[in-house]
Amino acid sequence: MRSFAYEKADSVDAAVKSHANKRSSYIAGGTTLIDLVKLDVMRPEQVVDINRLPLGEVERLSDGRLKVGALVSNTDLAYHDVVMEEYAVLSEALLSGASTQLRNMASTAGNVMQRVRCPYFRDGVSDCNKREPGSGCSAIGGHNRSVHAVLGTSEQCIASHPSDMCVAMAAIGATVLVEGPKGAREIDFLDFHLLPGDNPQHEHALEPDELITHVVLNAPLKGSRSSYLKLRDRASYQFALASSAVILSVESGVIRDARLALGGVGTKPWRAKSAEQALIGKKPEKSVFEAAAEKAFETAKAYKHNAYKIPLGQQAIVRSLELVSSDNGATS
Repeated sequence: MRSFAYEKADSVDAAVKSHANKRSSYIAGGTTLIDLVKLDVMRPEQVVDINRLPLGEVERLSDGRLKVGALVSNTDLAYHDVVMEEYAVLSEALLSGASTQLRNMASTAGNVMQRVRCPYFRDGVSDCNKREPGSGCSAIGGHNRSVHAVLGTSEQCIASHPSDMCVAMAAIGATVLVEGPKGAREIDFLDFHLLPGDNPQHEHALEPDELITHVVLNAPLKGSRSSYLKLRDRASYQFALASSAVILSVESGVIRDARLALGGVGTKPWRAKSAEQALIGKKPEKSVFEAAAEKAFETAKAYKHNAYKIPLGQQAIVRSLELVSSDNGATS
């Protein structure tokens, strides 16, 4: 067992100060951190408990956006009245993830920061550039069926991002608010998670010692419907093989606006902007949806065991679009 120091912070400033200049980790629900510490993949010298911080509220802003505290649990966010009514895609995504017990503990910021489920990353012994830069990527030549990506990969890493919540937030559009030694700043949600490139150990845009305080969701797309579809090996407690978060606004029989993000297939929550553009101005019909789905995967690269994810992801897009454009589709 590896020893580590433990501190409880009673303010954001205190948390940042305690964290500074150390090999330290923040802890809220701990649903990722504790797993990886047990596996000896993460080895913090110190853990800073932030559960006392006043970051557990959901607040409507004057401009129509929704400000979500870092410590709001996945369960509370999924069942929040505004989220259920105006951000159905987010509520559905949250409720499709993990188990009830984990959702009760998992925090909003922790979900944003969760790490990949690649078994070569988590086993602690295989070559993994994300865990040990320069060691190689065992997944490329190994078993890469379920938790490995076909979009945004590199020769250094092909692990898919595991979050359902983040896929919905990528579709909605959001801003991540952070505090650090240099003060507060905002990060566009689509820029927060980084592609692996040549440096897969760099997973996010946080500077050293910065702490997420809130995620601010864009105002709902006017007159839209939304839905989250998750395709997986089993219906209970399983990560996505492919998922789609869709927000669609149809007026006078024509698609006026669209938001589309994918999970299970990308190395980060994957916003399919080319597919969105292929939908706008078109009639909401299957041939249009299929063309957009093909567009979403035009840069995909399959590996030995996961080529099926390309047609599966396309099917997820088409099914989601058919659902939100039907008379009984989900509403935002």
